[in-house]
Amino acid sequence: MRTFLIAGNWKMNAAPGAAKKLAEDIAAKWKEESFHSEALLCPPFISIPAVAAAFEGTQFKVGAQNVHTENDGAYTGEISTSMLKDAGCEYVIVGHSERREYFHESDELVAQKTKKVIDDGLKPIVCVGEVLSERKEGIHQEVVKRQVDAVLTHLGNDESDTLVIAYEPVWAIGTGETATPQQAQEMHQFIRDLITQHWGETSSEKVRILYGGSMKPDNAGELLSQKDVDGGLIGGASLSAGSYSEILKISETI
Repeated sequence: MRTFLIAGNWKMNAAPGAAKKLAEDIAAKWKEESFHSEALLCPPFISIPAVAAAFEGTQFKVGAQNVHTENDGAYTGEISTSMLKDAGCEYVIVGHSERREYFHESDELVAQKTKKVIDDGLKPIVCVGEVLSERKEGIHQEVVKRQVDAVLTHLGNDESDTLVIAYEPVWAIGTGETATPQQAQEMHQFIRDLITQHWGETSSEKVRILYGGSMKPDNAGELLSQKDVDGGLIGGASLSAGSYSEILKISETI
């Protein structure tokens, strides 16, 4: 039985002061309660220490939004896995659609980052997904297959417990659009079938696949009820203590 992962991606929002307050507000909502799902927040790099401190002694975990493939060196503006671990991170988002689009990250680079994250004892949340034109052209599965295959060829099935994949229908991020629960399940099952082809059914059943397309309290229940949806990679709704906590509560009822 896979445990839900409810992950918040704060993107380029929440400087240290605001991030600390938001993390404290989220933790306060669970002061008298525990939960079975895994709860994760990924603030900007500069805010990671503040959030880690605010979550100390709670069930909440901290992650990063990106990482470099090298241990150290002359890579101005980059950050390494060891730095993230030292700051308290357990997870790293890799290959988010915004990284792929705005910073031209290739499938190969995403695969290299994923391997580096796992090798250095962190857990990757690898983002895959199609843009609107690819969905309309009917090549969305082809696009996602290419992205998933690039990662899996760098890994072995012994890493199935560590790997998390997030399906992002890019056309549903920040647009107010959301894939229907049926569309989400169809693609999540497709991704799990791809993993099965590489690693076999036993290993594929261990990999968590998150939905990353504008999950909110009003659609979380339907999405999380789908057989192959194992949580959410949540953007805007994770910047509200109330909304994020409501999604976490919903996950506890499924």
